[in-house]
Amino acid sequence: MKFLRLLLLLFVIQTQAQQGGMWIPSLLQGMNESEMKSLGMKITAEEIYSVNHSSLKDAVPQFDGGCTAEVISDKGLILTNHHCGFAAIQNHSSVEHDYLRDGFWAYKMEDELTNPNMVVMFVVRIEDVTTKVLEGVAALANESDKQKKIQENISSLSNTLPKEAWQENKIKTFYDGNQYLLFVTETFKDIRFVGAPPSSIGKFGSDTDNWVWPRHTGDFSLFRIYADKDNHPATYSKDNVPYKPKHFFPVSIAGVKENDFTMVMGYPGRTQEYLPSVAVNQIVTTLNPAKIEVRDKALKVQDRFMRKDQAIKIQYASKYAGVANYWKKWMGETKGLKKANAVAAKQKFEVAFQAKVIKAGKQAEYGNLLADFEKNYTEIQDYALARDYFTEVVMRNTEILSVGYKLYQLEQLLNTKGEQAFTDRKNTLSKGIDEFYKDYNVEVDRNVFEQLMGLYATKSPKQFLPESIIGVDTAKLTATVFDNSKLTSLDSFRSLLEGDTKTVIEKINADQGYQLVKTLADAYTKNVAPKYDEINLRNIATQRTYMKAILELSPKSDRIFPDANSTLRITYGKVKGYKPNDAVYYEPFTTLDGVMEKYVPGDYEFDVPKKLIDLYNTKDYGNYGVNGKMPVCFIATNHTTGGNSGSPALDAQGNLIGLNFDRVWEGTMSDIYYSPEICRNIMVDARYVLFIIDKFAGAKNLINELKIIQPKKTK
Repeated sequence: MKFLRLLLLLFVIQTQAQQGGMWIPSLLQGMNESEMKSLGMKITAEEIYSVNHSSLKDAVPQFDGGCTAEVISDKGLILTNHHCGFAAIQNHSSVEHDYLRDGFWAYKMEDELTNPNMVVMFVVRIEDVTTKVLEGVAALANESDKQKKIQENISSLSNTLPKEAWQENKIKTFYDGNQYLLFVTETFKDIRFVGAPPSSIGKFGSDTDNWVWPRHTGDFSLFRIYADKDNHPATYSKDNVPYKPKHFFPVSIAGVKENDFTMVMGYPGRTQEYLPSVAVNQIVTTLNPAKIEVRDKALKVQDRFMRKDQAIKIQYASKYAGVANYWKKWMGETKGLKKANAVAAKQKFEVAFQAKVIKAGKQAEYGNLLADFEKNYTEIQDYALARDYFTEVVMRNTEILSVGYKLYQLEQLLNTKGEQAFTDRKNTLSKGIDEFYKDYNVEVDRNVFEQLMGLYATKSPKQFLPESIIGVDTAKLTATVFDNSKLTSLDSFRSLLEGDTKTVIEKINADQGYQLVKTLADAYTKNVAPKYDEINLRNIATQRTYMKAILELSPKSDRIFPDANSTLRITYGKVKGYKPNDAVYYEPFTTLDGVMEKYVPGDYEFDVPKKLIDLYNTKDYGNYGVNGKMPVCFIATNHTTGGNSGSPALDAQGNLIGLNFDRVWEGTMSDIYYSPEICRNIMVDARYVLFIIDKFAGAKNLINELKIIQPKKTK
């Protein structure tokens, strides 16, 4: 009987451990550690996160503010995704030296390329500061006053809590404002580009394969961290030396098999796992479809020009990838939420939640939360839709409008902060705008503008639009703006900023491109933003109380993890295939055979370098192949999101076995609703990474830096 109870306990733990979760590494001891070990982990929670000793966390920095990387040598060599390093690769590329097309490898350290403004950030330690942050907050009745007091406390604590001179204090909110943690961090500012395969490997499949499985992409790039002589962060100097890490990951080529334990560490950006059903329904039926349509039209225009002109392809490669990434993600998210009946599942949870409230006698405190959500989300819908249209059309995807919006912000700064603030921002803008125009093509933007303004004038809620936009002839509007505005080139844009304050204001207000931006922005600022912010503030307060109630009324076995917020997390699971549709099952591994099956000579998404074809034909895989096959990618049940790009995929011993770079399309809904049946993260196999570095690039200098774990020999 005792043995049966133990088996049942292990079964429950293993089942629950597959249900997702993004866990704070400093809080793994206890239930999480037990679950991880039941799934096969061979190390301890202390080896993952320790303040007093080197641990896995010391080898996992945030990469350039939006991705993750891992340290893989004692000389500060870091590995991240090709798409995370894409902007840097593009910046170093030209038509003559096209590293996007041809790849780049530094065969000695002096060949490594500098990257101004690129940073990587390590977490030194994590501490709970909830009580200090919330001091004096409960006594305030007004939600905006509460938020203001919290920000004041955070600012004061960030400046006064102990740290070393080269470190920073960063305080982040968890559980929708019910917990606050301090992260003491170190940010390194001398990061050099070491290597990347050509895009035909690093971006193989490009946008067609993005967010899908099976995948065959060698999505990796290499950089190196440099530090001063004391091993502390420093801006670029020729005297800087390779960083000596507290920990780096050995790279295992022992291989992975189905049901193996895996864990992923990184900096997931944002999830909304505890949204009420009414919010999820609004995302599925209203907000996602609108954003998808805007980006679909922009992408079709850009793609048409990129296919015809190599220079435009280089200019727009990074921008196109950024726009396409979430366009496709939103489509998969919507499909997955519908397939998993997420709204119905949320409604079922809410019925059970309301029953718990009544059972606990907490009706006065929590009884109206769901009704409040219903009222707030119904009221905010048109404002949220108008906000998304303004953000997507004006601020993001129409370049002439987005650069014009910078001038709008400049004029607003004059009105709110005065002339000195205006002059400082004007000078900064004039100096820094080169980067924008370097990758700007007026014909591409002209065509995008006509498409997106057509959507804006007809699809954004009309009650908030300026009269001059409703029913406008977008072809005539396009001609008026692009034939007359000075926003279409670097020199003419700069000319708008020349002269004293009065002159600059007069010049920009006389520009027909700016006039349109100002008309749109004034209408949004007056008709949409204030009411949206008012209702959203109510939702923030309601969500915080809802989260407090969930934590309070749920048994510990429910394992409530905090939403992602770009802080260091760990997620764990198993290598496993999945069934996306009826009569379809996906195996969890892909090989180089699949690359060759997809190969289309000359196609910008599915071309394959000749050398890779030669290596395939001769089966010259070195130590990295298995039984005549070259592993490329694999999937597992780890719960990841944006920001986990570049995260290390680790085995039971904490060795690097892969590099996280994506999720399966049907499982992108995991930001809102995780389903263990179809949510899978996608990783490039470490063996493929090493194969490309070694056999394809011949970069033995990099291979020699690594500590490589070989397969165990069988007798």
